[in-house]
Amino acid sequence: MSCVALATCLSAQAAETLYVGGAGGSNEQLFKEKIIPAFEARTGAKVVYVPGNSTDILAKLQAQKGRQEISVALIDDGPMYQAVGQGLCAKVEEAGAIKELYPTARMVGDKSVGIGFIATGLAYNKEQFAKHGWKAPTSWQDLTDSKYKQKVVIPPITNGYGLLTLMMMARLNGGGEANMEPGFDVMIKKVAPNVLVWEPSPGKMAQMLQTGEAALVVWGNGRVQAVVDQGAPVEFVYPKEGAVALMVAGCVVEGAPQAKLGQQFLQHVVSAETQALLAQVVGFGPVNKTTKLAPEVAKKVVFGPDKVNTLIAPNYDIINAKRAEWTNRWNRAVER
Repeated sequence: MSCVALATCLSAQAAETLYVGGAGGSNEQLFKEKIIPAFEARTGAKVVYVPGNSTDILAKLQAQKGRQEISVALIDDGPMYQAVGQGLCAKVEEAGAIKELYPTARMVGDKSVGIGFIATGLAYNKEQFAKHGWKAPTSWQDLTDSKYKQKVVIPPITNGYGLLTLMMMARLNGGGEANMEPGFDVMIKKVAPNVLVWEPSPGKMAQMLQTGEAALVVWGNGRVQAVVDQGAPVEFVYPKEGAVALMVAGCVVEGAPQAKLGQQFLQHVVSAETQALLAQVVGFGPVNKTTKLAPEVAKKVVFGPDKVNTLIAPNYDIINAKRAEWTNRWNRAVER
């Protein structure tokens, strides 16, 4: 075989390989065991899953701009807004299951889509609340109640959940993303004195909630459900003012190889069948309106228009522009 022919063969082989960047852990396992094999069987393509956290994948896209290796990025919504803003995402094709998404799942313009809903709200240890004679929490404002002194655990601002808590305190006290001053005021004076620790580790957070060391926390419904599934006396609460939408989002990388295959893979990820798997295994709320779930799965995730339509969507255009400034202030004044 000539070198030219060999090169052509190698090029053809490489052309059939799609690189997808996404979260590790249970997500990676599900993609490798079920989601990717189904896509490979249908298309004849080979998919390589590249695990990493959202900021790592975003950094990789930034570093490889103009010579991308990853064709599809599946990352958290905050970093996804940054990726779209930096021209790292291609236009999403209006084809296949993309047409079946909730409007809330359509991200920045036409460059990205949500692939799973997560609700950020409150969770509490029922035994601790019963022991103290406390009623179940119902509001974001419960975090300011002094009876919970040293019983509240919130992840730090860098984790995302701390940032969303700050945002809600601003929104409920006359401000919002464009005016975070009321949020900082409430966090410093009323919330911080109640906080036992600003815990970044999901494992440690789960342990503290399970043992009751943390009586009240701010966390995502999927994380809380994992603790409930272990038999802990814990419950997730959708606050009366609304839970905040966290989305895992997907985009086809601008200028990446295998763009057409990437579009097909994105359509595969948001199909009703894949969405049901993501709900069942990793606790993502389906973004596809046609997804059907068993009742026991449906009650554990953000499912159906009633739940989806009450989610509060953060303004990440403002948040991302101010994130560094707020983080510095938080570290100086809130988390002391």
